[in-house]
Amino acid sequence: MVPNGNLVCMLRKSLYGLKQASRQCYYKLTESLHSRGFMHSTSDYSLFYKKHRTSTVFVAVYVDDVIVIGTNFEEIKELKVFSHNQFKIKDLGKLHYFLGLEMLYKTDEVLICQEKFTMDLLKEYDCLTYSPVSSPLDSTIKLRSEDGALLSDRGYYRKLVGKLNFLTNTRLDIAYSVQHLSQFMKTPREPHLKADIHVLRYLKKDPTLEIFLSNDPNYTFSTYCDSDWAACPDSRKSVSGYVVLLGNNPISWKSKKKTTILLSSAEAEYRSIRKVVGELIWVKRLLEELTVMCANPITEQCSVIVRQLYILQETLYSMKGQSISKWIATLSGTRYRRGYLNCITSPPPLN
Repeated sequence: MVPNGNLVCMLRKSLYGLKQASRQCYYKLTESLHSRGFMHSTSDYSLFYKKHRTSTVFVAVYVDDVIVIGTNFEEIKELKVFSHNQFKIKDLGKLHYFLGLEMLYKTDEVLICQEKFTMDLLKEYDCLTYSPVSSPLDSTIKLRSEDGALLSDRGYYRKLVGKLNFLTNTRLDIAYSVQHLSQFMKTPREPHLKADIHVLRYLKKDPTLEIFLSNDPNYTFSTYCDSDWAACPDSRKSVSGYVVLLGNNPISWKSKKKTTILLSSAEAEYRSIRKVVGELIWVKRLLEELTVMCANPITEQCSVIVRQLYILQETLYSMKGQSISKWIATLSGTRYRRGYLNCITSPPPLN
């Protein structure tokens, strides 16, 4: 209200604070890009693309942050001018920092890390003076949901786990640890917070660890998946994980606990392989829109997975309750890489 009056100020535009603000902003941006001939990606609705003969331009959107990339520099330049007239944008030049991700360009590679975010996190939780450790979790300790005293400030724990989860965008070595600690968000206790600090001490050992992306035109797929069996001491649910590589570049990974209790290790491996099939289908659709042609088609890889599933199905009837050894779906015929799988399905052993 205006002081000493009956007038009410009308809010014309806002991105934050209103329920419909983000929707209206996205609708306006989508409408503008469509008018320029851009199309929505069917795999990721925050991605737009425009193809014209041999050139392609991509626009990735996150709230009010936008990345523009492509092979048609004239189209990119015109898009910047058009967007500035529509939204008054600020051009930050070549991409070096985006949502906590740092990009370092070299002759034949790109390195992506979260060094600044990691150092800020260590400083925020007073871990800069702590001694580093070589493992993100102590494999000799089994965390339970009801062991230890309850934390007086649950938000402190939840905030820390949330930030660690954001770090898994580039740090797949802590994917399993963060997944494990996320299970205690409802009633965090002192042993859980101690394990959180242990992860921070591990990050202190090498806060500059980077994701390596090479420009080598090797578009061969390699996919690895694995699962434990009934490892959770509280629920006896299993944890599975997978890593998808394009050439030697990791492009997708995940570690997650199953929602149901599995009756055997074979069933756990069966569900783990089924999960990675869905991820491969999504990656296939995305790469097709990005005009990336794979050296080994997804259909051939899925046939390999089907054979693995058939073998596992037969094992269910012949194993008689015995735990089978780790089954790996190696889709490109390359060697099994223990390092990738250990960091998404189990804590590394202490040195």
